[in-house]
Amino acid sequence: MNTFIQNFLKDEDGAVTVDWVVLTAAVVGLGIAGVTAVNTGIGDLAESIGDEVGGITVDAPETLGFSGAADGGGE
Repeated sequence: MNTFIQNFLKDEDGAVTVDWVVLTAAVVGLGIAGVTAVNTGIGDLAESIGDEVGGITVDAPETLGFSGAADGGGE
């Protein structure tokens, strides 16, 4: 029994596992933080683009000098 306890105390496999778990948690945390930052930026950008596009008016082709272009006719 005494040798089992000594071997258990010398074994470092558990410490390596803990290191990998901490490293993996840090990488996942950074990934979540990055996705959150990008998601916020994309939402703001999409809203800004929507505001710009929503204010645009399109003139009818007739006002630009085109007549009958849609039905294949000429000027």
